[in-house]
Amino acid sequence: MIRKCKQCGGYQWPPRPMCSHCHSFALEWVKSSGKGTLYTYTVIYRAFHPAFQDDVPYGVVVVELEEGPRVMGNSVGVSPEELKIGMSMEAVFSDVTEGVTLVNWKPLSTSS
Repeated sequence: MIRKCKQCGGYQWPPRPMCSHCHSFALEWVKSSGKGTLYTYTVIYRAFHPAFQDDVPYGVVVVELEEGPRVMGNSVGVSPEELKIGMSMEAVFSDVTEGVTLVNWKPLSTSS
């Protein structure tokens, strides 16, 4: 889900109460395609917390959604060496706890 302005049609990420394009407060939640293009990335080689030690190395990516905004998350289903700016990506979700779900990104051509 992503915020969309009812007045100008602009998409908002991260969510905010006012449109960053036309400053309207008339925003609604709409379903995102969940697809986009890898805009940039970095590879993490050193865990910032012991709980992530088994995950390194991994990619932290910024994906530009088909709707326009850019969203950050971890890459999954692809080794850091395979990440290429411009590659097609799709969102996958990870339920960390009962109340916390994270968005991750995998190459569009791979299966879940």
